[in-house]
Amino acid sequence: MKRAIAFADRLAVPAVKLLAAINVLFLASFLLVAAIAAARAETPACTGKDMMAELSAENPALLAKIEQEASATLNGKGLLWRVETSGAAPSFLFGTMHMTDPRVTSLTPSAEQAFDRAGTVVIETTEILNQTEMMASLARNPDLMMFTDGTTLMSLFSPEDQKTLEKGLAQRGISLVAVAKMKPWMLSAMVALPACELARKAGGAPVLDVKLAEDAKADGKKLQGLETIADQLGAMASLPMALHLKGLVDTVKLGDRIDDVIETMIVLYVRGDTGTFWPLFRGIMPGTEEDQAGYAAFEQAMIVERNKTMIRNAEPILATGNAFIAVGALHLPGPEGLIELLRRRGHKVTAVH
Repeated sequence: MKRAIAFADRLAVPAVKLLAAINVLFLASFLLVAAIAAARAETPACTGKDMMAELSAENPALLAKIEQEASATLNGKGLLWRVETSGAAPSFLFGTMHMTDPRVTSLTPSAEQAFDRAGTVVIETTEILNQTEMMASLARNPDLMMFTDGTTLMSLFSPEDQKTLEKGLAQRGISLVAVAKMKPWMLSAMVALPACELARKAGGAPVLDVKLAEDAKADGKKLQGLETIADQLGAMASLPMALHLKGLVDTVKLGDRIDDVIETMIVLYVRGDTGTFWPLFRGIMPGTEEDQAGYAAFEQAMIVERNKTMIRNAEPILATGNAFIAVGALHLPGPEGLIELLRRRGHKVTAVH
């Protein structure tokens, strides 16, 4: 348990929320990071450790508690769900992870079959596939990415945190001066990925969602989106600035421990354990009341509210039928998750194993 304890000592709740946000926020998962990765001459190996495996060996009692909480999570098991809508051919809802790891981008036979049969493929936002469209959208909303007044990133941090950021960013080949006008959530998205993931992106490897979209276009399928880039960045921007600032510093402090977080997320994803992520981190690092309030705000803005938007835009697609809808897996479980929201609207939703 020593490694898990040491990990918990260094891992603050705001950092975990921002790391999770990478796999909730489609755009930030790969926006700008390829430019940073391109500066890396090497292609480092992935070195993350699965914390669930460590707990199994070192603290099985805690692991049992985490698994019990996860098992109580509504719709917390499974990535592929069949959606039956009255008067339409069945569609499928599929949970993704916005990563390039081959374990993530290789579909299971059942998911591949559902994708192949679909006439329409839906991802969170299609704007990311068109560079001109994406840049035009960002140009209309510059304050979602950058400070457009006299504020600089450095002006918001204490001298001590500035030194921490400068050192941590330098280790990643980033100058703090060069990103002085960047909003902290954009910078977090650039540093909260393992070096191996950045290297794959630099080499042109697509995240799962983009791969699905590209395959759909190649197959002549209709391609649609559920959100806009402004929707996604606006959700992140709505969270308290203090949460983002602390999360950025904590993420930089993590160093290569980030690899452990991502590796654990990948392992849970491949197993379809979408309801295990938060019980795991609550188990190894109990938070304060302030931490819980921050998580509640994050969940409301980044998951619950965005789920409502996704459902509204998915309804006419489901009414047409024969669609394959792919969204971040953390949108699926829970009482306010997409699966339960669809059921409340009269759709029959069943897991496909």
